[in-house]
Amino acid sequence: MDEDSRYEAVRSRDARFDGEFFFGVATTGIYCRPSCPAVTPKRRNVRFFMTAAAAQGSGFRACRRCRPDAVPGSAEWNVRADVVGRAMRLIGDGVVDREGVAGLAVRLGYSARQVQRQLTAELGAGPVALARAQRAHTARVLVQTTDLPITEIAFASGFASVRQFNDTIRAVYASTPSELRTNTPQPPAKSPVRELAAAPADGTVHAAEPSAGIPLRLAHRGPYQSAAVFDLLQREAVPGIEEVTGTPGRRTYRRTLRLPYGTGIVAVDERPGTLKGRPHSGGWLDARLHLTDHRDLTTAVQRLRRLFDLDADPYAVDDRLGADPRLGPLVAARPGLRSPGAADPEELAVRALVGRAEAERLVRRYGRTLDVPSGTLTHLFPEPSVLAEALPGDPLGGLVAALADGTVRLDVGADRDDAQTALLALPGMDAATVAVIRARALGDPDVAPPGADIPDAWRPWRSYAVQHLLAAGELELP
Repeated sequence: MDEDSRYEAVRSRDARFDGEFFFGVATTGIYCRPSCPAVTPKRRNVRFFMTAAAAQGSGFRACRRCRPDAVPGSAEWNVRADVVGRAMRLIGDGVVDREGVAGLAVRLGYSARQVQRQLTAELGAGPVALARAQRAHTARVLVQTTDLPITEIAFASGFASVRQFNDTIRAVYASTPSELRTNTPQPPAKSPVRELAAAPADGTVHAAEPSAGIPLRLAHRGPYQSAAVFDLLQREAVPGIEEVTGTPGRRTYRRTLRLPYGTGIVAVDERPGTLKGRPHSGGWLDARLHLTDHRDLTTAVQRLRRLFDLDADPYAVDDRLGADPRLGPLVAARPGLRSPGAADPEELAVRALVGRAEAERLVRRYGRTLDVPSGTLTHLFPEPSVLAEALPGDPLGGLVAALADGTVRLDVGADRDDAQTALLALPGMDAATVAVIRARALGDPDVAPPGADIPDAWRPWRSYAVQHLLAAGELELP
């Protein structure tokens, strides 16, 4: 889009572009999402930015009305396989906070200077600024949804000091952390939703009770076919680490997570028909996170977003696939159908290889037991290093050994082509299994199962085309 097209999106308050770009208003010093309901500023006063971090770096503070930091992430970062796309996925996963810019550069195979230069040139902000913007959003969520002490929130959000935390919150939100907490609107007495981490354009945010964990609304753009995603998760659920409860339309998916600093239990609710009759609007999935260490909040949220494919651009996907004579009726029947990813890429790879029944056996025998079980959730999926030691020699042993020693990398910053080559070199690994791993664990939107009638004309959204064929019963995968 050129700047005139972006301004037209702002004038029409087009939510399709929330998260794809941001705009700042020179006369107010505020930056917003395109769908902000405020009065449209004059064109001469508007500046456009690719990221919230770039807007903040230019001296703009976040709009209190539309909460531009709470929009879905740009779909571009999941599609792109270049260094910028890989870097944005790693930053979203919290790598800069945990390993610094040097650690990010090592994962990308570039020097820190090259990474800084490429991100700044394309996005208007370097890795430190991008991570800082993400920390500020995490801090706001914790301030407004928990009763944690402000000092504890500072370090849980990834800040190195309380002073750095205070300075950042004042710069981004024009408020102190205490003012953010004091000014948080309270929910109606009977409202089941206590918090809004991914706010709609009115910016409403509700406070949470401590016993509720951290409740969030995970935003998505456009229509979302939640039934198809929950059907898949229910079929695949491995007892001990996952469960799906409730009736279709009102199901809850729960699972355990191994995270960098601790463990978590997450729950996500199905929202049927959220966008029926509203093709140009967005919505959300309600979620609750129980974390043993709040520093894992950002990573846990990003992993849920990848699992549920919440940063996808359904408008681009549906426009391309809907124009195909074969897929057109399927897209019309299921607009916004997603291609689910994985909450744990290494776990997904093991499960793709061995199947659901064997995965359950591995959990019972080798999975780590939770210190505090939650209903049927009792274990974490076993780490590759544990399985590699217990199961040497067979195809599974080869896969987990490669994952444990880094021969195969499946993290969000991995090069997809390199990962596929390394997987195919493992004994007992076939092309069909690798295709599943590439589509799910690596989040590639353009994967065709070997032997399936998936033409190149459906690029770059063949993973979504496969989901439409599966949902319509026109394709079966082993």
